[in-house]
Amino acid sequence: MKVILNKDLATLGEEGDVKEVAKGYARNYLFPRGIALPYTARVLKLIEGRRAEIDARKEQKRLDARSLKEKLDSLELSITMPAGANGKLYGAVTNQTIADELSKSGFQIERKRVELAGNGFKNVGKYKALIKLYENQSAEISITIVAQEIKIETPASKPAARRGRRDSRDNAKTNDARETSARDDAESSAEKTGN
Repeated sequence: MKVILNKDLATLGEEGDVKEVAKGYARNYLFPRGIALPYTARVLKLIEGRRAEIDARKEQKRLDARSLKEKLDSLELSITMPAGANGKLYGAVTNQTIADELSKSGFQIERKRVELAGNGFKNVGKYKALIKLYENQSAEISITIVAQEIKIETPASKPAARRGRRDSRDNAKTNDARETSARDDAESSAEKTGN
């Protein structure tokens, strides 16, 4: 089924493009959301009437993407993550992590536009990420992943303190048992001598 896109859709195309899609996709997704219109002479005439406006918007998007590319290419992100002594992260730096860091720096980039090698970065180090912009333009940003210092209480300190209290209680019980045993021995020897 032929449709004319009324809005940009990253997976399909841009406003004004004519695309061939499945009927169900058009009827159940594209038409109800206003993303596309049926390919008819009337709609085609309407889109052609808006062609100058659509082209102006596309040109503005190209200019915005070009300026954003320049800013992103010079950007170096530093991300601090908890990591083990060997530099392996307790988790991974994903495209969502990078999108969040970019938003902290003032760039509103969708996580879908961030491309990483593999499923993410899992070790401390320096990496590159590709940011898809408009059309075939993309920017490459430098990312440095730094290990976060983790304060860990030594496991020997707590049990030793407990052992100390337990030992003193155990010693007190042992001393009581010895005294009781000594009394019992004294009483039993007194009974033996008394008989």
